Amino acid sequence: MRAMIIKEFRELVRDHRTLALLVALPLLLLVVFGYAANFSVDRVDTAVVGPEAEQVAGTLPGFFDVSTTEPSEGEDDARDLLRDDIVDVALVTGEGGTRALVDGSNLFAAQSAVAALKTSGQGMTVEVLYNPDLKTSWVMIPAIIGLILTFIGTIITSIGLVREREAGTLEQLAVMPIGPSTVILGKVTPYFVLAALDMAVVTVLGMLLFDVPFNGHVLTFALGAVLFLLVVLGIGIFISTISQTAGQAIQSAFFVLLPQILLSGMIFPLEAMAAGVRWIGYLLPLTYFTMVSQGVMLRGAPITALWLPLVVLAVMALVVFTAATLRFRRDLAPERKVKDQPRSTDRSRSGA
Repeated sequence: MRAMIIKEFRELVRDHRTLALLVALPLLLLVVFGYAANFSVDRVDTAVVGPEAEQVAGTLPGFFDVSTTEPSEGEDDARDLLRDDIVDVALVTGEGGTRALVDGSNLFAAQSAVAALKTSGQGMTVEVLYNPDLKTSWVMIPAIIGLILTFIGTIITSIGLVREREAGTLEQLAVMPIGPSTVILGKVTPYFVLAALDMAVVTVLGMLLFDVPFNGHVLTFALGAVLFLLVVLGIGIFISTISQTAGQAIQSAFFVLLPQILLSGMIFPLEAMAAGVRWIGYLLPLTYFTMVSQGVMLRGAPITALWLPLVVLAVMALVVFTAATLRFRRDLAPERKVKDQPRSTDRSRSGA
């Protein structure tokens, strides 16, 4: 019995992935739910426009973080600020009083802003844009589309490529007269097509079942989806290169998938997270795809307003695919050397 217990402990220590699940995962959940699990937004970015902008801005409570004060601008400019996700609330002043426009696509900030405006005692007329009824499904569906792409790109792709190693077909790929980039492209294309079809189905079903609007351009949405899918596929390929079995691939993919769910703003608002945890969310690709999908579907934001998340996704795709290709090339190199050795031996014998 004692020998068996010692043996199991030694195997557990050598299995770094399982050890990480036992130690790192509880710590991660503790930090996330301790610092990030917060639905209360403490402040909202606010713009005040109109002839009385400066006077109204001076009377607002600290909850409204006024970043823009433009006496010369009007309601159309305020709506543009909300559409482009520059502010969460826009106050339009004038002779008829002050009207408050709230961005409903940022659900938790909108809920907090509406409650604060109603209790402010200033008698403002409040209008919620892009999600008038503040439906949770309208905000969740665009994020769930990204989550599905993450699941397919990370877990399914990594498992599919690891099976090549388990089945021994990686040796066959090693001796084929094609480069690692071509191998990766050939292996990834079916997953890319499958994920694109799933994305289209989920998007259409979300619109039909939950009445989620699609106010923007399809091409802008497609560009963001393609860039995001390249990122998660690259992560799946990289995971396959550091895993020897399907179980190891699933464990590694789980560590990538869990933070995407908890820290990308999909469940908990980034604005409500502690600064020490929030920066992790800005390193996750799902964060930026959610910005694109919500911006296109709910606000109808143009590509010029979404250039930052699109550029970030493009850079991530380039970095991840480059790392995956280099790692995959290193995996193929030993296999090619092993295959080349018998050939050189045969040539020497024939020459003798």
